Amino acid sequence: MEKCCELCENIDCDYKKVDAYLYTLCDAEKLKKEVAAINKLGFPAEFVEKTPLPFAVKGAVRVKNQAQFNPLKFAFAIAKDLPIYENTRVTELGPNLAVTKNGSIRFKKAIVATHFPFLNKHGGYFLKMYQHRSYILAVKNAAELDGIYVDEAKNGMSFRNYNGHLLIGGGDHRTGKKGGNWEELNRFREKYYADSRVVAKYATQDCMTLDDIAYIGKYSRRTPNLFVATGFNKWGMTSSMIAAMLLTDLVQGKENPYVHVFSPSRCMLRPQLFINIFEALVGILTPTAPRCPHLGCALKYNQAEHSWDCSCHGSRFSERGRLLNNPANADKRMKPKK
Repeated sequence: MEKCCELCENIDCDYKKVDAYLYTLCDAEKLKKEVAAINKLGFPAEFVEKTPLPFAVKGAVRVKNQAQFNPLKFAFAIAKDLPIYENTRVTELGPNLAVTKNGSIRFKKAIVATHFPFLNKHGGYFLKMYQHRSYILAVKNAAELDGIYVDEAKNGMSFRNYNGHLLIGGGDHRTGKKGGNWEELNRFREKYYADSRVVAKYATQDCMTLDDIAYIGKYSRRTPNLFVATGFNKWGMTSSMIAAMLLTDLVQGKENPYVHVFSPSRCMLRPQLFINIFEALVGILTPTAPRCPHLGCALKYNQAEHSWDCSCHGSRFSERGRLLNNPANADKRMKPKK
């Protein structure tokens, strides 16, 4: 994203250019086709058979001079002069009206950028999205890989260096389901970087769409003055820039050639839709005591993170019921976990 790079060059956000690799453990031919597609679009890419990773790969796509930067420093810099008002929870959105506990706010146009959209009566986001958790270990005394590495497999691992640390990502799973989490990453670390030590660990949660393309545009066909940006599918740093440019045009009534590509009202008939419906039915019909206040699905205890998670739509709560992740929009009374 050229615009993102232009911004980074004038911001203290640890910006630098590195080679990016998309590697595979099983299907080299698939990545060779990826190289051909990237080159056809006018971007230089090449297929390589080896990488600096500590395990053998079948091959990788290498794209040189890709941006790496600290997203928190970047966000702080671009937002520091904006008026930002917090701790005012919107409970309802009407025509040009946002309802809060302490009063209502009138608007001409509004953008819902709440990670998972919270307005259920429009858009059907509770059907066409689910949430996925990913985990990262920050490791000291490990190799300098000098690049960005991502597995083409959905549940693969990713690697990059930052500030003297090796960041190992993976252990992914649908929220509310079991997955590898930090245990999987730690086993990898012990196998390939036996002399290293973990200095930090963290997790993230991403909204996933039916077709792996973000929903950016009008919230629904029935809400002409309400817009949304969601479903970044783990590519938030680039998808947010697309959202900023696209929504800027839409809010101003300008035409944009990518409106239909990212339209939240595009066709929902995808295999993932039926998986989401199945998970929702299972969640609703599972006879457990704790229920999610969002749409009533069963909550499951997450032993790794000591939280109560919803596999239907991804809401999460602490052991005492404090809301951790939406689309639920309030805390839940919870009996302490014994």
